[in-house]
Amino acid sequence: MNRKQLIILAATGVAMLVLGLLLGRILFAPHSNGTGNGHTDAESTAPAEDKAIWTCSMHPQIQQPEPGQCPICGMELIPLVNDDSEDEGPRRLTMSESAKALAEIETSPVVRAFPETEVRLVGMLDFDETRLKSLSARFPARIDELFVNYTGIRVEKGDHLAVIYSPDLLTAQRELLTALEYAPNGSAARVAREKLRLWDFQPDQIDAIVSSGEARDHVELRAPVGGIVVQKNVKEGDYVKTGDTLFRIADLTRLWLPLEAYESDLPWLRYGQKARFEVESFPGEQFEGRIVFIAPTLNTKTRTVGVRVEVSNSDGRLKPGMFARATVFSHIASGGRVIAPELAGKWIGPMHPEIVKDGPGKCDVCGMDLVPIESLGYVTEVDEAAPLLVPTSAVLRTGKRAVVYVAVPGRENPTYEGREITIGPRAGDVFLVLEGLREGERVVTNGAFKIDSALQILARPSMMSPSGGGPAPGHNHGAETVPDAGSELIGQPVAAVAPVLSTIEARNLLVPYFQLQEALAADDLAEAKSALNAMLEATGHTSRIADGLHDMLAADSLGGIRRPHFENLSNALASAVRANEAAFEGTFFVKHCPMVYPDRGADWLQAAEETNNPYFGTAMQSCGETTGTLGSSVLSHK
Repeated sequence: MNRKQLIILAATGVAMLVLGLLLGRILFAPHSNGTGNGHTDAESTAPAEDKAIWTCSMHPQIQQPEPGQCPICGMELIPLVNDDSEDEGPRRLTMSESAKALAEIETSPVVRAFPETEVRLVGMLDFDETRLKSLSARFPARIDELFVNYTGIRVEKGDHLAVIYSPDLLTAQRELLTALEYAPNGSAARVAREKLRLWDFQPDQIDAIVSSGEARDHVELRAPVGGIVVQKNVKEGDYVKTGDTLFRIADLTRLWLPLEAYESDLPWLRYGQKARFEVESFPGEQFEGRIVFIAPTLNTKTRTVGVRVEVSNSDGRLKPGMFARATVFSHIASGGRVIAPELAGKWIGPMHPEIVKDGPGKCDVCGMDLVPIESLGYVTEVDEAAPLLVPTSAVLRTGKRAVVYVAVPGRENPTYEGREITIGPRAGDVFLVLEGLREGERVVTNGAFKIDSALQILARPSMMSPSGGGPAPGHNHGAETVPDAGSELIGQPVAAVAPVLSTIEARNLLVPYFQLQEALAADDLAEAKSALNAMLEATGHTSRIADGLHDMLAADSLGGIRRPHFENLSNALASAVRANEAAFEGTFFVKHCPMVYPDRGADWLQAAEETNNPYFGTAMQSCGETTGTLGSSVLSHK
């Protein structure tokens, strides 16, 4: 190996220097000896010095009898001291108390409880379609005078809308008067009166015609319902024919709030469930509604399901078109079932779930028989143990595998054991655990990634290297094949691991994404997490990528953010921009680095053309090339 190659390898090793030093202290610092062995400190130290072996924290296959530099990467060797006082399993790692403090290891107990999940949704208030009435012409007529001459006017039932002239209406009045003259109580009179009623004549209008005994050539057209005139299709002097829509009137005392829910949120949503929401006009004030509809099909473009909330608006403060942020709270039982003890014994309308009563009966809207609330998927009484829960920050996930590190009890030094578990759905900040843990065990909630990295260095089984025995994590320069975070995804199609984003989501995410990309390229963990928080805020915590963003925030190193999460995020954004480039202002550069993964490399997006590699940061910022552009024009990006 020539000097140039050594320099390149040494530069690459800079990115791992801090982790290497930390792991060296965790893995290779001497452990305290047990008492009662009959040896003095000097006696116990001398043999250790005679048998000292020096190794590289990045390349543990290098073992030498003397200190020096690693022949592969040039890093200083550190002493390897074997501690056989405690039996280490293949997934176990023991460290000293000082090393534990340095690694900032924190643990939390596994508990049984009924968690509460919070589903965040966004939508826009709209008219209640069942309270939207059209007033149509029942006969040919001419509009001679118009009282409702602009939209937005509030009318009450019976208010005058217009004065109309119609020969057909004049004839109908004469038919009634003639029938009353010859047979006041006859069928002809009843038919003539019913004809006028069906033409939206009010009873007092018909009585006025009868009492005057004269047919009127001009008649007032009155409102059949009260509400707001939201559509006006006529002007004074217009002729209308039978069936033409004259006005549309909306009753705004009740509104609909259409929302969009992601597939992952559907297990927590039920008919009849309450939803709270806020609008910009009344900041801090909570409004409430009830879920009355969940769409039976999925929108394949947005990967969302429509959910409709019915909202009371008797005071008229809420307006159709207002943007709303809604939250649905669900208490979860084992198996991911929704608990609603407040609905115990209730009966609900199967077609109109806004109708909830204390006992059986008929629906007030359609007359159908009410059904027990449990028939819609609720659990009102829990007669079983609460589900087992583990914090989301404790779970390391890649592909279909989930690993936690459990504190081994009764050990002289802090010892942690890796364990594969089976997790159920996510409920807020916890996962439901199906298999692999017991109540009371303590799992690592901070520092798990450091423990996993240390196991990789020792070539033991870990999350990233489940079979163990592989070389240390790092970058591949062609001399060896090195596993990296997300190696299980190598070879899989991008579509299999990248979530689908809508155009609106992608537009909201681009600016914080570029901030994240620049922070990773600069090895700035704090700025990277700030950008991730901005992305969560931009999506309202409801996007399909929210879980991935939370996982990146939970990572305690840049490596935990870079692979595979940043690649998945980059692929999702690139796909969304590519699907509708005209909707995005600016040109984005598609970059590719062939050395991120040995067999395929990885892509990312940049606002600037000069390569700034987020996967390797300052160690190899210029690694990569432009493979294409996306967008519609030159981007102005700061």
